[in-house]
Amino acid sequence: MTTLIDRKAADARPDSPAYALGYSSDEFRRLELQGAFFRDLTEDVLKRAGLRAGMHVLDVGCGVGDVALLAGEFVGPTGRVLGIDRSHDAIAIARRRAAAAGQNWTLFEASEIETYTTSLRFDAIVGRLVLGYLPDAVAALRRLLGLLRPNGVVAFQEIALPLIRSVPPGALFDQCSQWVTDAFGPAGFEVDMGGKLYATFVAAGLADPQMIAAGRVAGGPESPLYDYMTGVVRSLLPMIERFNVATAAEVGIDTLAERLRREALASNACIMLPPLVGAWSRKTPS
Repeated sequence: MTTLIDRKAADARPDSPAYALGYSSDEFRRLELQGAFFRDLTEDVLKRAGLRAGMHVLDVGCGVGDVALLAGEFVGPTGRVLGIDRSHDAIAIARRRAAAAGQNWTLFEASEIETYTTSLRFDAIVGRLVLGYLPDAVAALRRLLGLLRPNGVVAFQEIALPLIRSVPPGALFDQCSQWVTDAFGPAGFEVDMGGKLYATFVAAGLADPQMIAAGRVAGGPESPLYDYMTGVVRSLLPMIERFNVATAAEVGIDTLAERLRREALASNACIMLPPLVGAWSRKTPS
C-alpha cells in the first residue's frame, strides 16, 4: 500500500548555504515566531483557496512546519499533509511540533523541491516564502503541477519586499531595509516575488490566479515589528558581511531592535512591513 511519504522520493542533499537566512538554531526559532506572526494572513489565503477537510496537501519548502500544521488544521484527521524541505534539522523540528499538536496526519520529509518525486497525487500544493528562493520558480511550479490531481489547488504566499516603509521615514529603518535588500539580492532571492506571482502562475500553465495582499502595520513601544526586523537582519548577518553590505559593527545587532523602537517613537512612525501577496488557482483538467 502506498503511504503518504513515498519511499521513491528523492533523497535530500545535505543542508546547503544557498538559503540566505541559514540553518542556525536562531533561524529556526525565528521561523517559528514568523509563523505565528503571519499565521492569520496565511490562514486567510488557504481558506480562500479552498482547503477543506479530507484533502491531501503538499507543503513545499515547509521549514519548521508552520504552514503544514496550519493546513493540517484545515484538512483534519480525514486528510493528509506532507511537508518537504531540504533541511533535515528543520524537518526534525517540524516532526516534533506535529507530534506535540497531535497532528499524526501531518508528516514531513527531507527533500529538494526541484527534484522531489512521488507516485502520490495531491489535492493541493501550497507554500509560503519559498518560490523567491528558487532559481527558476516557473520551472519548479510547472514540475510540481505533475504531482497535482486535475482541478487541484495551487496556493502560494510571497513577499513584496520593495513595499516596506515607515511613515514618516526613519534613517535607521531605511538603512535596515536596505541591508536586507542588498544581502538578499546577491544571495539569489527574488525580493519582489509577490509582485511576480501572477506572471509565475500563468507562465507555469495555471489559469489566472485570484490574489490578495496583506501585511503587518503597527507603531508604538510594544510593536513586535522591531524585533521581527532585527530577527531577519540577525539571520542575514553572515550574508550582509559576505557581500560587503555592512560590517557587524555597523549593524550593531544586539541593540538594533531598541534603536529602531526609539527612532519610531521619536516621530510617532507607522511601520509597514512588506505585504505578503497570496495567489491561488486550479490545475486545468487535461
